[in-house]
Amino acid sequence: MDVLAQADLRLDAGWVDYALLAVYFVVVLGIGYMARRSVSSSLDFFLSGRSLPAWVTGLAFISANLGAVEIFGMTANGAQYGIPTVHYYWIGAIPAMVFLGLVMMPFYYGSKVRSVPEFLLRRFGRLAHLVNGISFATAQVLIAGINLFALGTVVNLLLGWPLWLSVVVAAAIVLAYTSLGGLSAAVYNEVMQFFVIVAMLLPLTFIGLHRVGGWDGLVDKIAGDAGAQVSSWPATNLTGIGDATLSVLGIVFGLGFVLSFGYWTTNFAEVQRAMSAKSMSAARRTPLIGAYPKTLIALIIIIPGMIAAVLSPELAAYKAGENTGVDYNDAIMLLIRDLLPNGMLGIAITGLLASFMAGMAANVSSFNTVFTYDIWQSYIRKDRPDDYYLRVGRIVTVVGCLAAIGTAFIAAGYNNIMNYLQALFSFFNAPLFATFILGMFWKRMTPLAGGLGLIAGTLAAITIDVLNRAGVLDLAGQGASFIAAITAFVVDIAVSVAVSLATRPKPDRELVGLVWSLTPRDQWKETHGDASGWYRRPAVLAVGVLALTAALNVIFW
Repeated sequence: MDVLAQADLRLDAGWVDYALLAVYFVVVLGIGYMARRSVSSSLDFFLSGRSLPAWVTGLAFISANLGAVEIFGMTANGAQYGIPTVHYYWIGAIPAMVFLGLVMMPFYYGSKVRSVPEFLLRRFGRLAHLVNGISFATAQVLIAGINLFALGTVVNLLLGWPLWLSVVVAAAIVLAYTSLGGLSAAVYNEVMQFFVIVAMLLPLTFIGLHRVGGWDGLVDKIAGDAGAQVSSWPATNLTGIGDATLSVLGIVFGLGFVLSFGYWTTNFAEVQRAMSAKSMSAARRTPLIGAYPKTLIALIIIIPGMIAAVLSPELAAYKAGENTGVDYNDAIMLLIRDLLPNGMLGIAITGLLASFMAGMAANVSSFNTVFTYDIWQSYIRKDRPDDYYLRVGRIVTVVGCLAAIGTAFIAAGYNNIMNYLQALFSFFNAPLFATFILGMFWKRMTPLAGGLGLIAGTLAAITIDVLNRAGVLDLAGQGASFIAAITAFVVDIAVSVAVSLATRPKPDRELVGLVWSLTPRDQWKETHGDASGWYRRPAVLAVGVLALTAALNVIFW
């Protein structure tokens, strides 16, 4: 992102803006310090002692996803692709979040595993466990780098510091509260950060819409530039797939099924929040509560990107093919610079920092849990006292932040960081979902199949990405990631079935609680234990959010 070298993007912040920012940092560090007092074991540090209420874990669940990828990436997508970006929410998130709450969480929470890789260990054994542990830890460091780079960008633009110094300072702030209070500090900060982020996005959206003449005015201006952007289907500009039918299939199956379910149902950075809930009911409601703001927040993230594309002269010129020193990733910064006065500018800057810190903290807190439990404890130092693993967790938190500083600069090579992120998801999440879904519903799947299927699926996705970069496939936009995800899913399933039929499965008694057909439903009896009121039941919450999503899909068809 050349934005870092552009003086014309410097934000003209006043003392009020800096005061708001200072208050925010004091609160963030204060939460970390207070959360430290509740950390007396590794379970407290990594999973908050499984004691958090559903509304807290639900808001943290969605806030953890509101990082640089969401704010920079989705506003960039809005500026570049327009309305079709809603598919990342209403097709590519909500159905999977509902599935996680209704189907997957009873297995995760009921088995009392401490991480997603640990669930794989119980279902498939050590090979799948080790492969997933290493791949997940790698992915979280890379994604944390994206959030950190964006966080450093804002500090750079606000204070004029060099990029390296901005990145280091930003990493130090996140490190301070995550190493102090562990997951509890991250979760309670994420709840606070959710409201700060919304306080940034709402005025930006409304002021921007007023400036362009309302929604109709925005549609008219975009339609005059690229008509395909004012309709959500067939989204050929988003997928880079010229054929309308294939584009729809790519979105529905590549994004809506493989990538979406792969991310929301198996990504421990999200699932960890639900695992920290105080009961089975709270755990199941966590993604369902988070789904409601996820459904609506799409509008105040995507619309600002669309507004930036028509209001910002630099971005409009870039879109026309001129070299203006900015790119789509700068959409949110351009809009903040051009629309907001001092005071409101401070709220916007604080909101940006909150989003990037929430995202990075989610990556780091899940990284330290998986590395400590699933790699260090399982394969390097076994059977040590609990306080030993608590110390390791704090040290690994430092290591994760340092590694993120290095990976932050990888994101600099992408003019739309969503392209980078979707590639990572196709490598790591798509094959993992295939392994999960087959192993959960087919008891015949064997331990060796779980490990080899993951490896084969990951290699298949990487192969598609390499072929596309070499020009063999020639897929533009994010279609390459959709195709890579579908390929990874199919290859993983094919290899897993073939290997399973040639090897011996686990006996049924070892799969109780891990496979759908062998799990007694009375294991889920606690589901409504603390859900007084019909409106708090998981099934009711699920129906409500699906109805809301369907209505929004029709409105923006």
